[in-house]
Amino acid sequence: MNTWLKSLGALLALAFIASTPVAAQNNNNFNPTKEAVKEEQLLNALKSGERLTGRISIPDEKAASLIQPSGQEWRVFHQQKLPVIGGVAILGMLALLVLFYLVRGRIRIDGGFSGVTITRFASLDRFTHWLTAGCFIVLALSGLNISFGRMLILPYFGAETFATLTAWGKLAHNYLAFPFMFGIALMFLIWVRDNIPNKLDLEWIKQGGGLFSKGSHPPAKRFNAGQKVVFWIVMAGGVVMSMSGWFLLFPYLAEGGVSDLQFFTTIHALLAVLFIAAMLAHAYIGSVGMEGAFDAMGTGEVDLNWAKEHHALWVEEEQAKGRAPAMPPGAMPAE
Repeated sequence: MNTWLKSLGALLALAFIASTPVAAQNNNNFNPTKEAVKEEQLLNALKSGERLTGRISIPDEKAASLIQPSGQEWRVFHQQKLPVIGGVAILGMLALLVLFYLVRGRIRIDGGFSGVTITRFASLDRFTHWLTAGCFIVLALSGLNISFGRMLILPYFGAETFATLTAWGKLAHNYLAFPFMFGIALMFLIWVRDNIPNKLDLEWIKQGGGLFSKGSHPPAKRFNAGQKVVFWIVMAGGVVMSMSGWFLLFPYLAEGGVSDLQFFTTIHALLAVLFIAAMLAHAYIGSVGMEGAFDAMGTGEVDLNWAKEHHALWVEEEQAKGRAPAMPPGAMPAE
């Protein structure tokens, strides 16, 4: 009898011990068989493009994201597609400019230098241009390093040089963004009234601006159609670059979290390579591509023959206001 009671007591004790973890699990409402995420569920979610989230105890709900399939598409774009787009845009533009130079040559002043100058841009104009252009050059080079540095710089200059260059480039990119945005705003304020399209621009476009034929320069005011196109490219591109860059500088402002940041980095990078390609053409025409053009932003003074060839109507307006000299005796006319 005693042996039977001892056996019954032992069985009851074992039953109590075995039931304790189950009770604890039930109290925590946790069932590993029912609630645990299985590998098959993860794979199905990834295939369907769903975002996988978990449970968190901190206030930041965005931190609950475990896996975001769109991040894979973002990585593929930046690692595979962007280098192709950037290479085609930038190298393609350089190739076109070289071809244009070989075929057309440098655009010369048909009447030669007259020796008389006219004020093209005042100090504020030149300050605004070079502030914006200088910042843009550093922003462009540091941005290109972020996208292409691992392919073009790291293998040839080593990890240490690449790391140092990238670290300083990141600082320059972050801080020069602000004077660049200021330059864009200032540029709009002082030049927008002279860059409103008009009927003269259509004629300028029909004649190709005289870029493809010698001795043919359609009349234009202060800015011709080509310069107006550049102006609005800078305005539109500058605004979009600034807006997207603002969210990259201050990521906590992006309400959509990582998804918004992926969108802004894609827009920022894609527009950047197109922006750089367009500015290469602008820089070419304003320097080696056209005789006398660099003086406009260099000293602010351009030769009168150059001004009459490319901006005849503007010269007439300046002369009527008494702000431009008349052609002196013995000087070669631009016509």
